[in-house]
Amino acid sequence: MITTPRLILRQWHEGDFAPFAALNDDPEVMRFFPATLTRDESDSLAARFQDGIEERGWGFWAVESRENGEFVGCVGLHPQPDRFAFSPCTEIGWRLDKRFWHQGLATEAAQVCLDYAFVQLALAEVVSFTSVLNVPSQSLMKRLGMEKRGEFAHPALTTRDRLSQHVLYGKTRPA
Repeated sequence: MITTPRLILRQWHEGDFAPFAALNDDPEVMRFFPATLTRDESDSLAARFQDGIEERGWGFWAVESRENGEFVGCVGLHPQPDRFAFSPCTEIGWRLDKRFWHQGLATEAAQVCLDYAFVQLALAEVVSFTSVLNVPSQSLMKRLGMEKRGEFAHPALTTRDRLSQHVLYGKTRPA
């Protein structure tokens, strides 16, 4: 478990699955992903996040509000051993329910994840990537001190897909 002034990043609980599915079924939240997720797809993703944390001790954590225990979304780290030309790497990512947008919560959670990556895991670098169309996430990457490393066509999408072209950001461990 990792805490910030307003958030708790923790292992997934069964009670997180329904609000995570609602988040993944929201077209506005998922506008920079190929599609919204069905309940089964969302549950499978949450279970993979849960298994990753169980196996490694870290991953995409469930995020809850310290104030009221509400499920906020997920933020965390994920190994990408071989999927991309820039692999192996560890990515940082986030997905929050839109009720929690524009409050600085994604930045707060992502910053503590970067700290964890560099201090606890002693990673040399963390990357993040998104569609070139996803300006809000790119803005967050910049707020985290990440620098643009380039662009690439996402290997899971056809080149004709509007989301195919991605931007890669990275941050190296501070000296």
